[in-house]
Amino acid sequence: AVRLVESGGGSVQAGGSLRISCAAFGYNYSTSCMGWFRQAPGKQREGVASIHTHGTRRYADSVKGRFVISKDNVKNALYLQMNSLKPQDTAIYYCAADPPYCSGGLLLSEYNYWGQGTQVTVSS
Repeated sequence: AVRLVESGGGSVQAGGSLRISCAAFGYNYSTSCMGWFRQAPGKQREGVASIHTHGTRRYADSVKGRFVISKDNVKNALYLQMNSLKPQDTAIYYCAADPPYCSGGLLLSEYNYWGQGTQVTVSS
């Protein structure tokens, strides 16, 4: 069965950095697009970054220039390096995939598998 497990969340001060990870199990990792989403309290879940199998990356405007998505096909891992963090980045971060399909977008409807989420808290 497909399983996604996030890790690496935590608390950081504004301006700091954090890297979160997602371990993927149960499918051909190298052929699936993946994405990072986040959900802040009282808000809808939104797309943050995605990576296509051929390497194309997409970012939400709010994180462009600060966040970097990457994947390791050998370790079956997805990463999100978050720099210059702001209090408004505080949210639960989820990784997502939709094997065997790959659209590489930032819409929730493009993904059918989700991790349990990891909390990221940025204090001012």
